[in-house]
Amino acid sequence: MSVHAIGILGLVLVFVIGTLRPVNIGVVALIATFLVGTLVAGESVDDLLSGFPPDLFVLLVGVTYLFGLVTVNGTLAWLLDRACGLLGDRPALVPWLIFLFAAIPTMAGALGPAGVAMLAPLCMGLGERYGIDRRLSALMVIHGSSAGNFSPLNGLAVIVNRAAGAAGLDVAPAQLFFGNLAANLVLGAVAYALFGGLRLWRERRTVLPEGSVEDTVAAAGSGPGAAPAPTPASPRPDGAVATAAATDTTTAPRTALRVDQWISLAVVVAVAVGALVFGAEIGFLALLGAALLHLAFPERVKGADKRIVWSVVLLICGVVTYVEALERYGTIDAVGRGISGLGVPLLVAFLLCLVGAATSAFASSAGLLGVLIPLAAPFLVSGQIGAAGVIVALAISATVVDSTPFSSVGALTLANAPEEGRPQVFRTLLAWGLTLILVAPVLCWVAFILPAA
Repeated sequence: MSVHAIGILGLVLVFVIGTLRPVNIGVVALIATFLVGTLVAGESVDDLLSGFPPDLFVLLVGVTYLFGLVTVNGTLAWLLDRACGLLGDRPALVPWLIFLFAAIPTMAGALGPAGVAMLAPLCMGLGERYGIDRRLSALMVIHGSSAGNFSPLNGLAVIVNRAAGAAGLDVAPAQLFFGNLAANLVLGAVAYALFGGLRLWRERRTVLPEGSVEDTVAAAGSGPGAAPAPTPASPRPDGAVATAAATDTTTAPRTALRVDQWISLAVVVAVAVGALVFGAEIGFLALLGAALLHLAFPERVKGADKRIVWSVVLLICGVVTYVEALERYGTIDAVGRGISGLGVPLLVAFLLCLVGAATSAFASSAGLLGVLIPLAAPFLVSGQIGAAGVIVALAISATVVDSTPFSSVGALTLANAPEEGRPQVFRTLLAWGLTLILVAPVLCWVAFILPAA
């Protein structure tokens, strides 16, 4: 068997073993990287480790460390109280507000991971306060962020336009942006319908005060200044405890921020501005901010470092290391070249979308777009098929699968889910993302490629 066939078989086995047995998929992926790399590809250990994603490691550790810190000292709860005060008892609006919040940074020019890194803790926390299904909150964060991916200000749009221009092709910026926006709005609506959004229109829900959902329901009404208990608690669709419908919104009393909380808030804003406005590396900024706060207020943030989600870091970095090895071996390029040589434009376009979706689910969407468009260029310049429609379809297929927990956007969202609900959110993101690998190319082919043929 060729190294390409063995590599793809190994990837399948990684997910089969990691799904059927209680072992971290990242561990299995790292073992597979070592076995395939040394026994089949003849690589050294240094070569194997060259595929480890240090940027993703620093991003996940830095962001979860910083937001673990502002959670422990109460700053995040204060921000959520203010957001709940604006929304009142209208839970049906919360998922779409999360979608909008997540879309703003990418529409303004930030890449998805930077925007989600700053907003996922707030968005997921807001969902918790209203007892929204965690799966719905997670998917709204992801597809809200993806909705702004191809704004004319966003780097992904620049990558697509440059790659198309270098090949002598042209795509209208409006077609790319609004096509992607529509696709993610549809996916957001599907998630809303599947995970309890429609039911929220029939409810007026008590807002949960600070603390986990379970702790809040158990402790509500006890102690000085505590919020009255919701009446009575009911099971959430995702297995946690949610508040029951209520006629009035009840929140914990609002208190002034302490000095350490004001400084924490200023650090979070500084990290956001540095990353979203000046393009600085958000992972290192978050690590710097968290370390300074930990040094300045050790008693207020005790235990914050334990909130770094090492299981998620291991999971994501292990899988990405294996996929990077497949890219080094030329497996992805070999598949792309084989498809491009088929000579049937409509079939080639569909298969390229499929390869783009499958690969991007485990790798960088930005890097992949720069490869896919040149692969498609030879048959696009022939004029047998509409180039703009194919490029839009490729762009959407390669980015909507960021909902998998192996992309940086999906990983950051998963890392900010409550620990007790994280396994279920992981399974949902995995199933949703794998489904989109198959469904997104079909829908994009029908919507953008077939009409232009």
